Amino acid sequence: MAPPSDVSANAEWRPKVVIFDLLTALLDSWTLWNASTPSGTEEEGRRWRARYLEITFQQGAYTPYEDLVRQAAAEAGVAASAPDALLSNWSRLQAWPEACEVLQRLKAQGCRLGVVTNCSKKLGEIAAARAARSPSGEQLAFDAVVTAQESGFYKPVKQAYDEILQAMGVSASEALFVAGSAGDVQGATNAGIKVVWHNRVGLAAKGSAMPLRESKSLDGALEGFI
Repeated sequence: MAPPSDVSANAEWRPKVVIFDLLTALLDSWTLWNASTPSGTEEEGRRWRARYLEITFQQGAYTPYEDLVRQAAAEAGVAASAPDALLSNWSRLQAWPEACEVLQRLKAQGCRLGVVTNCSKKLGEIAAARAARSPSGEQLAFDAVVTAQESGFYKPVKQAYDEILQAMGVSASEALFVAGSAGDVQGATNAGIKVVWHNRVGLAAKGSAMPLRESKSLDGALEGFI
């Protein structure tokens, strides 16, 4: 069931921390996945990425991210060269155009910022740096970044969200989570965290969880909080 797009943030509640999904809420990883396929098309990239998301969201305990990417390619009928291209071009990930301004506005309000991401420590560090770099080259800093490798779990397992809450020293009731996928909406909700959904590419909703707000833009998803 798709959540209503006009749900307003509760004016009486403000989060102490805002936690982001990294690879879809802050970064346009879709374009890099598409470009890494032999055809370079959205159709092939989405087919591969869809299978990857299915595998990862059923995984639970951490196994090397690179292995899951390669498994998804094989099962989706995508050439083995695609995972190699994706991983070698990882540092070319681009943030969504409004991401830096959103992060700056939240920091200016005194919000601490965190990231919890389904990838390895090395790739997570690279991606987090890309997400926090302004167009002028200014490098912002997240207060905490937790990868699946570090927590030992892939989202949407509850332990993954618990790890970032612990790293930031807050309870679930003090955090707002910015999801980039339907699985994160359900997973973060199950962990007791209020959720908004930056649904840039129009993914279908899954499960019964309803975000406070859903939008195709990051600033739209955070309307009422920035």
